[in-house]
Amino acid sequence: MRKQLFPLALGGLAIGTTEFVIMGLLPDVAHDIGITIPVAGHLISAYAFGVVIGAPILVALSAKFPPKNILIAFMVIFTLFNFLSTIAPDYATLMMARFLSGLPHGAFFGVGTVVAAKLAKEGKSAQAIATMFTGLTIANLAMVPLVTYIGHHYHWRYAFGIVSLLGILTILFLFRNLPQQKALRTVTFKEELEFFKTIKAWHILTIVAIGFGGLFAWFSYIAPLLIHVSGFEASSVSYLMMVAGAGMVVGNILGGYLADKKNPIKVAIALLIAMVISLVCVFFLSEFKIISVALTFVCGALAVSIGAPINMVMLQSAKHSAMLGAAFLQAAFNVANSLGAFFGGIPLFFDFNYAYPSLVGAFMALIGVILCTLFLKQYHTKEA
Repeated sequence: MRKQLFPLALGGLAIGTTEFVIMGLLPDVAHDIGITIPVAGHLISAYAFGVVIGAPILVALSAKFPPKNILIAFMVIFTLFNFLSTIAPDYATLMMARFLSGLPHGAFFGVGTVVAAKLAKEGKSAQAIATMFTGLTIANLAMVPLVTYIGHHYHWRYAFGIVSLLGILTILFLFRNLPQQKALRTVTFKEELEFFKTIKAWHILTIVAIGFGGLFAWFSYIAPLLIHVSGFEASSVSYLMMVAGAGMVVGNILGGYLADKKNPIKVAIALLIAMVISLVCVFFLSEFKIISVALTFVCGALAVSIGAPINMVMLQSAKHSAMLGAAFLQAAFNVANSLGAFFGGIPLFFDFNYAYPSLVGAFMALIGVILCTLFLKQYHTKEA
């Protein structure tokens, strides 16, 4: 990994850890501050809402400044409000801290995507973007399980303390390793917004919101799937989640490589088709333990591998609105998270078993394939 890109990956590690660690600590948080687990679940929604709100607003307010300064400012905000989570005395304060710590999430990746592409060697922009998201995948592989263990066996507040330390390290490495660049905005904010008045922009965002929703329909219910359908002990789930995390690391690298070699929208189509097939296999074959473990790895890999190609599609399409487009993509990913969890949960409401969310996910990914195919035919994306 190039040292110039390392601070972006480290920031991704910190962001990925705080986004996902709360899910494993909900019972601990609920017990400690005297609320129910469903109410504690609103802390997840508060963070996601912060991402959706913060991505376009912070990019709009900061784009006229040098990107190095912007990224440091975003991580200062991130670190400050994650630290507030460690000392929050009550539920209301913790909710506010989670919302505010989510604000710089999408903006950091939005600016970081453009910075990574500009720092990349010729023909390796997608791989540079994938390098930034390596931190996010390693968070799922190792950091989230580790921090969840610490938070569960010692105190949940330590988890956010560790995230705050990662934020401080990111700030230091941004200051030390990231080169100074000119402000990324080349047009006015009003001119940037012109792209988002087009069908093309919302076509890309819809691909993410629905196609990636297929991932979250499966991933949101992976623990009960592994326990109640595959027959694993509950104590094994954390290790199986690491299998999914390992797949995400591999898939992230693969997606970046393919997007630099081929037309990124065609790569996205191929990977989404593979996801449809894999999720259908999850539905039919999860009762077999060995196959279930293999599919956990494969689905994790395929899900994340689409990230770099779709980011390249946005960068190539948005042109003068690239940074804002990348930020909006992060908001769309969080919409996908919500939609996938919601639609994936519908069969469970009617007492179907935990394999059915993956079938819903396959259908959502299939819609993503159709949308990508229509995009290719409509806009005649050139070969990379």
